[in-house]
Amino acid sequence: MTGLPGSVLAMVILGGLGLPAAAQQKMPMSGIDTGGKKMPGVNMDDLLSNTPYHPGLGELMTSFVQPRHIKLGLAGAAQNWAYAAYELGELQETFDDVGKLVLKHGALAIPQAVQSTVKQPMDALDAAIKAKDAAAFTKGYADLTTACNACHQSADHPMIVIQVPTVSGAAFPDQDFRPQPPK
Repeated sequence: MTGLPGSVLAMVILGGLGLPAAAQQKMPMSGIDTGGKKMPGVNMDDLLSNTPYHPGLGELMTSFVQPRHIKLGLAGAAQNWAYAAYELGELQETFDDVGKLVLKHGALAIPQAVQSTVKQPMDALDAAIKAKDAAAFTKGYADLTTACNACHQSADHPMIVIQVPTVSGAAFPDQDFRPQPPK
Protein backbone atom coordinates (compact mmCIF):
# COMPACT_ATOMS: atom_id res chain seq x y z
CA MET A 1 0.00 0.00 0.00
CA THR A 2 3.02 2.25 -0.02
CA GLY A 3 2.98 4.91 -2.67
CA LEU A 4 -0.79 5.36 -2.54
CA PRO A 5 -2.06 8.44 -0.71
CA GLY A 6 -4.67 7.56 1.89
CA SER A 7 -7.44 9.34 0.00
CA VAL A 8 -6.72 7.33 -3.15
CA LEU A 9 -6.68 4.11 -1.15
CA ALA A 10 -9.96 5.08 0.52
CA MET A 11 -11.53 5.74 -2.90
CA VAL A 12 -10.34 2.34 -4.15
CA ILE A 13 -11.78 0.62 -1.09
CA LEU A 14 -15.03 2.57 -1.18
CA GLY A 15 -15.37 2.09 -4.94
CA GLY A 16 -14.62 -1.62 -4.72
CA LEU A 17 -17.19 -2.14 -1.99
CA GLY A 18 -19.90 -0.69 -4.23
CA LEU A 19 -19.19 -3.14 -7.04
CA PRO A 20 -21.19 -6.31 -7.30
CA ALA A 21 -19.25 -9.30 -6.01
CA ALA A 22 -19.09 -10.75 -9.51
CA ALA A 23 -17.39 -7.62 -10.83
CA GLN A 24 -14.94 -7.65 -7.93
CA GLN A 25 -14.09 -11.27 -8.55
CA LYS A 26 -14.04 -11.18 -12.35
CA MET A 27 -11.33 -8.56 -12.49
CA PRO A 28 -8.65 -10.71 -10.85
CA MET A 29 -10.06 -13.94 -12.29
CA SER A 30 -9.63 -12.68 -15.85
CA GLY A 31 -5.89 -12.74 -15.25
CA ILE A 32 -5.86 -16.35 -14.06
CA ASP A 33 -5.00 -18.37 -17.11
CA THR A 34 -2.14 -20.39 -18.45
CA GLY A 35 -0.63 -19.44 -21.77
CA GLY A 36 -3.61 -17.26 -22.73
CA LYS A 37 -6.12 -20.05 -22.03
CA LYS A 38 -8.87 -19.89 -19.42
CA MET A 39 -9.16 -22.56 -16.76
CA PRO A 40 -10.36 -25.63 -18.67
CA GLY A 41 -13.84 -26.88 -17.80
CA VAL A 42 -14.64 -23.92 -15.52
CA ASN A 43 -17.27 -21.36 -16.42
CA MET A 44 -16.57 -18.56 -13.96
CA ASP A 45 -20.02 -17.02 -14.57
CA ASP A 46 -21.53 -20.14 -12.96
CA LEU A 47 -19.38 -19.70 -9.84
CA LEU A 48 -19.72 -16.01 -9.05
CA SER A 49 -22.50 -14.22 -7.21
CA ASN A 50 -24.07 -11.02 -8.49
CA THR A 51 -24.87 -9.91 -4.95
CA PRO A 52 -23.05 -6.75 -3.84
CA TYR A 53 -20.88 -7.12 -0.77
CA HIS A 54 -21.50 -4.61 2.01
CA PRO A 55 -19.31 -5.35 5.03
CA GLY A 56 -20.83 -4.73 8.42
CA LEU A 57 -19.31 -2.72 11.21
CA GLY A 58 -17.84 -5.85 12.80
CA GLU A 59 -16.03 -6.86 9.61
CA LEU A 60 -14.63 -3.35 9.16
CA MET A 61 -13.47 -3.10 12.76
CA THR A 62 -11.87 -6.54 12.81
CA SER A 63 -10.33 -6.33 9.33
CA PHE A 64 -9.15 -2.74 9.23
CA VAL A 65 -9.31 -0.91 12.57
CA GLN A 66 -8.03 -3.59 14.93
CA PRO A 67 -4.83 -4.36 12.97
CA ARG A 68 -4.00 -0.63 12.79
CA HIS A 69 -4.58 -0.31 16.55
CA ILE A 70 -2.26 -3.25 17.20
CA LYS A 71 0.47 -2.02 14.86
CA LEU A 72 0.30 1.48 16.37
CA GLY A 73 0.79 0.00 19.84
CA LEU A 74 3.67 -2.20 18.74
CA ALA A 75 5.40 0.67 16.92
CA GLY A 76 5.08 2.91 19.98
CA ALA A 77 6.34 0.19 22.31
CA ALA A 78 9.41 -0.15 20.06
CA GLN A 79 9.76 3.65 19.99
CA ASN A 80 9.64 3.55 16.22
CA TRP A 81 8.21 7.06 16.01
CA ALA A 82 8.19 7.30 12.22
CA TYR A 83 6.18 4.10 11.93
CA ALA A 84 3.92 5.04 14.86
CA ALA A 85 3.11 8.32 13.10
CA TYR A 86 2.32 6.41 9.91
CA GLU A 87 0.03 3.94 11.70
CA LEU A 88 -1.73 6.74 13.60
CA GLY A 89 -2.49 8.42 10.26
CA GLU A 90 -3.67 5.12 8.79
CA LEU A 91 -5.87 4.48 11.83
CA GLN A 92 -7.46 7.92 11.48
CA GLU A 93 -8.12 7.33 7.77
CA THR A 94 -9.61 3.94 8.59
CA PHE A 95 -11.94 5.43 11.21
CA ASP A 96 -12.97 8.06 8.64
CA ASP A 97 -13.69 5.33 6.07
CA VAL A 98 -15.72 3.30 8.57
CA GLY A 99 -17.81 6.41 9.30
CA LYS A 100 -18.52 6.80 5.58
CA LEU A 101 -19.42 3.15 5.06
CA VAL A 102 -21.54 2.58 8.19
CA LEU A 103 -23.62 5.58 9.18
CA LYS A 104 -25.55 3.91 11.99
CA HIS A 105 -25.28 0.81 14.12
CA GLY A 106 -28.57 0.41 15.92
CA ALA A 107 -29.27 3.84 17.41
CA LEU A 108 -25.59 4.80 17.41
CA ALA A 109 -24.43 7.30 14.77
CA ILE A 110 -21.02 5.86 13.86
CA PRO A 111 -19.20 8.96 12.53
CA GLN A 112 -20.16 10.98 15.61
CA ALA A 113 -19.43 8.09 18.01
CA VAL A 114 -15.97 7.57 16.53
CA GLN A 115 -15.22 11.29 16.57
CA SER A 116 -16.37 11.80 20.16
CA THR A 117 -14.49 8.78 21.53
CA VAL A 118 -11.15 8.64 19.70
CA LYS A 119 -10.32 12.23 18.68
CA GLN A 120 -8.84 13.34 22.02
CA PRO A 121 -6.69 10.24 22.63
CA MET A 122 -5.51 10.26 19.01
CA ASP A 123 -4.56 13.94 19.32
CA ALA A 124 -2.61 13.07 22.50
CA LEU A 125 -0.90 10.20 20.66
CA ASP A 126 0.03 12.55 17.82
CA ALA A 127 1.67 14.95 20.30
CA ALA A 128 3.47 12.08 22.08
CA ILE A 129 4.80 10.70 18.79
CA LYS A 130 6.02 14.12 17.65
CA ALA A 131 7.73 14.63 21.01
CA LYS A 132 9.11 11.06 20.96
CA ASP A 133 7.75 10.74 24.49
CA ALA A 134 7.37 7.06 25.40
CA ALA A 135 5.51 7.73 28.67
CA ALA A 136 3.01 10.05 26.97
CA PHE A 137 2.58 7.52 24.17
CA THR A 138 1.86 4.73 26.67
CA LYS A 139 -0.78 6.89 28.39
CA GLY A 140 -2.31 8.05 25.10
CA TYR A 141 -2.47 4.51 23.76
CA ALA A 142 -4.12 3.28 26.98
CA ASP A 143 -6.61 6.16 26.70
CA LEU A 144 -7.33 5.25 23.06
CA THR A 145 -7.89 1.64 24.05
CA THR A 146 -10.22 2.72 26.87
CA ALA A 147 -12.11 4.93 24.38
CA CYS A 148 -12.56 1.98 22.03
CA ASN A 149 -14.05 -0.05 24.85
CA ALA A 150 -16.33 2.83 25.87
CA CYS A 151 -17.63 2.95 22.29
CA HIS A 152 -18.25 -0.82 22.37
CA GLN A 153 -20.20 -0.33 25.61
CA SER A 154 -22.34 2.43 24.08
CA ALA A 155 -22.94 0.25 21.00
CA ASP A 156 -24.34 -2.45 23.31
CA HIS A 157 -21.36 -4.76 22.65
CA PRO A 158 -19.65 -4.86 26.06
CA MET A 159 -18.28 -8.29 25.25
CA ILE A 160 -15.86 -6.71 22.76
CA VAL A 161 -12.89 -5.73 24.90
CA ILE A 162 -9.77 -4.32 23.27
CA GLN A 163 -6.48 -4.29 25.16
CA VAL A 164 -2.93 -3.10 24.79
CA PRO A 165 -1.05 -5.86 22.91
CA THR A 166 0.57 -8.17 25.45
CA VAL A 167 3.00 -10.00 23.15
CA SER A 168 5.30 -7.90 20.99
CA GLY A 169 4.82 -8.64 17.32
CA ALA A 170 3.00 -11.98 17.76
CA ALA A 171 0.02 -10.77 15.73
CA PHE A 172 2.34 -9.78 12.88
CA PRO A 173 5.25 -12.23 13.04
CA ASP A 174 6.42 -11.17 9.60
CA GLN A 175 6.98 -7.52 10.54
CA ASP A 176 9.83 -5.95 12.49
CA PHE A 177 8.54 -3.02 14.56
CA ARG A 178 11.97 -1.77 15.65
CA PRO A 179 13.23 1.50 14.15
CA GLN A 180 15.43 0.86 11.15
CA PRO A 181 18.69 2.71 10.55
CA PRO A 182 18.66 5.10 7.59
CA LYS A 183 20.13 3.72 4.39
